[in-house]
Amino acid sequence: MTFPSRVPEPYGQNGSANLADILERVLDKGLVIAGDIRINLLDIELLTIKLRLIVASVDKAKEMGIDWWETDPSLSSHARRDELSRENAELRARLAELDESGPRREPEPAIERGRAREEPS
Repeated sequence: MTFPSRVPEPYGQNGSANLADILERVLDKGLVIAGDIRINLLDIELLTIKLRLIVASVDKAKEMGIDWWETDPSLSSHARRDELSRENAELRARLAELDESGPRREPEPAIERGRAREEPS
């Protein structure tokens, strides 16, 4: 005699699921794991580690507003180009500022070859 299960079987009649089915479901829906680790000694907090893990597809992550990989220069060639363009514009602005300030005066060295430089009379 078999009794009907109260929990619906999400993967069909036999209840078996392969790794691909589980992975597809996790990537489609997303999975969040959060936890905190605290180490105390005599009610003095020595260390706190906050763990946050999100497993999702790229599309699901973008849907949730997570897109940090698009602006990280080490992960995105587009972000790397943007960073180089920004740095180039800053350097050009500094050069223009230096050009506008007029000719540069070279400072005279106070010490030459280990001896104090004598002033001409």
